[in-house]
Amino acid sequence: MTRPAPVSRSDIAAAAARIEGHVRRTPVMELARGALGGDWTPVLKLELLQHAGSFKPRGAFNNLLSREASAAGVAAASGGNHGAAVAYAALKLGRKARIFVPEISSPAKIDAIRRFGADVVIGGARYDDAQAACDAYVAESGALKVHPFAAAETIAGQGTLAMEWDGQARVDSALIAVGGGGLISGAAAWWAGQDVRVIGVEPEGSRALHAALAAGGAVDVSVQSVAADSLGARNVGELVYEVCRETVDHVALVPDTAITEAQATLWRDFRIATEPGGAAAFAAILCGAHTPAPGERVGILVCGGNVELAKLQGTLG
Repeated sequence: MTRPAPVSRSDIAAAAARIEGHVRRTPVMELARGALGGDWTPVLKLELLQHAGSFKPRGAFNNLLSREASAAGVAAASGGNHGAAVAYAALKLGRKARIFVPEISSPAKIDAIRRFGADVVIGGARYDDAQAACDAYVAESGALKVHPFAAAETIAGQGTLAMEWDGQARVDSALIAVGGGGLISGAAAWWAGQDVRVIGVEPEGSRALHAALAAGGAVDVSVQSVAADSLGARNVGELVYEVCRETVDHVALVPDTAITEAQATLWRDFRIATEPGGAAAFAAILCGAHTPAPGERVGILVCGGNVELAKLQGTLG
């Protein structure tokens, strides 16, 4: 007997109805056929224009609007973007928030979290260290934990991005950057059984989903990448693996040099300022990690714009 999907299209549609009015409908930019070389059409989804600078408010709002509130408020661990999103959602819904971030988080992301009124706790070298500190706080305080990827509510919320994109433009494939896997899980759940290939993109030095799909289950990986503050999960967990194992076509790996080149190209040619993780899907095109077929309509997700402008300037040489 076939097991029900951990997250279904109906879950995503319900999340979309729940968060409507709390998130932005972000634009799609369709380029001319051949604009990036080759006989194919690029279709960019500009989710970096979402509240708090990334796709993350979709999952944050779905969590806070579908789960019972706690007097202690909400808590989350984050490399930065998830924390900013939870802080933003908590602010708009009148909740307290405490966000745990590792030392590698960028000052721009920490400033965003504080700007949205949350308490920020900085500590630990990597995301997993922040998650451990968050878990200890939740156990002690009873705060509502909002996990960035290992929660069905998060995945369904992120899946609303694919649902929205689906209504804006037709794509044959969708290139989606992967950190912990909540976003690609939601997109893959929405497009499951449809005529869209969902392709993950991970840095060569941070490949948790690639490793999980190869191993047949979630496994730990080492993390070392220019995009580690957003694409730096050490383990995607079993829920993400269960969603992705039959719905994600494959995961393409990109070097850090391609990611920084993608940042520079997006700024130079389109005036799109994106963080490293937000440029990873575009990097897969630039470095040949994904080669579109003739006539293919390739969706390229630009998912995060929380970048320090001085660092972006540095990518331009």
